[in-house]
Amino acid sequence: MGAAKRKVHSPEFKAKVALEAIKGESTLLELASRFGVHANQISKWKKEALEGMSAIFSGKHTTQDTVHEKQIEKLHAKIGQLTVERDFLERVSKL
Repeated sequence: MGAAKRKVHSPEFKAKVALEAIKGESTLLELASRFGVHANQISKWKKEALEGMSAIFSGKHTTQDTVHEKQIEKLHAKIGQLTVERDFLERVSKL
């Protein structure tokens, strides 16, 4: 028999479960039963969510959009550089 496969949960699911744990309206065991996740995993997600929230308010949190914008800027700069190089080589080859 092979090893059991780990279940991969979406970020949305993790956030939902962590939020329920943060609310404190149900025990970890109740949440574990309801969502089919071990109580230790819920505790871990709750801790990560709380730490993540403090990072948001401290200004240290970089959103996914910010990361994508930086990547796009780098790619546009590279496109510009390659266009200039191509145009230069094209002119030199005609001489």
